[in-house]
Amino acid sequence: MREVPKQTVMAIKSYQNQAQLLVKNYLFADPFIPYTSILGGILACKVAYDLTQLISNFYSKTYPGLTKIQRVEWNNRGISTVHAIFISALSLYLVFWSNLFSDELAGLLVFRSSPLSTFGLGVSVGYFVSDLAMILWLYPSLGGIEYVIHHSLSGIAVAYSMFTGEAQLYTYMVLISEVTTPEINIRWYLDTAGMKRSTAYLINGIVIFLAWLVARVLLFGYMFYHVYLHYTQVIKMHIFGYILVFGVPAVLATMNLMWFRKIIKGVLKTLAKRQ
Repeated sequence: MREVPKQTVMAIKSYQNQAQLLVKNYLFADPFIPYTSILGGILACKVAYDLTQLISNFYSKTYPGLTKIQRVEWNNRGISTVHAIFISALSLYLVFWSNLFSDELAGLLVFRSSPLSTFGLGVSVGYFVSDLAMILWLYPSLGGIEYVIHHSLSGIAVAYSMFTGEAQLYTYMVLISEVTTPEINIRWYLDTAGMKRSTAYLINGIVIFLAWLVARVLLFGYMFYHVYLHYTQVIKMHIFGYILVFGVPAVLATMNLMWFRKIIKGVLKTLAKRQ
């Protein structure tokens, strides 16, 4: 096996050091994180859309036979799935496993943030902007007014938390609810592929019910309880942030309960048909 020349090794190391400095001093420098992360989120949406289209063309028997708008929705759901996996994993880590928002640390937790937490919110803002743009461009093919309201409120709340550093804990608590998105998308894929009567469809429906109950009903209750326990800190936030902490989760929780009712009806209907 040929040995790599020392000059080549030194050149590679030099490029690596320059790349690391670029990332550290610019892409992940505190003043630039919100902007680079939003741009990164938008670009990631474009990549996810194109990859979903490419992979589906080669490996899905259903995709080539879809109408143009169905293919757009298929690819769009690929974007939301990738974002959901990324942001729900990061949210779970920051809320439950990291010590960033621990009560044991000094200082008010409603004003705590880190480069990682700010970057994650920026990626989400990029996603909400991209997805909302697609929804409005093709309205109402990709979703009705409830999706416009959901994405608008979520995008505003996440962007505010990202730029100000306020209430990032509660923002990430709400973003954990994205854990239900992949299951919702799988349900749509199975339905579109004509597998509505399959066992996979039934199991996925049960998973949606359980995930929705935990992440979009019980967890929202826990969040409001957490706000109540730390109200002396929450009241010190800017008035706009204070309103967002109470208003946006309240609206989203109401929508979640409305959708949860439909999910229960769907599961019961599917179980009844299989008896």
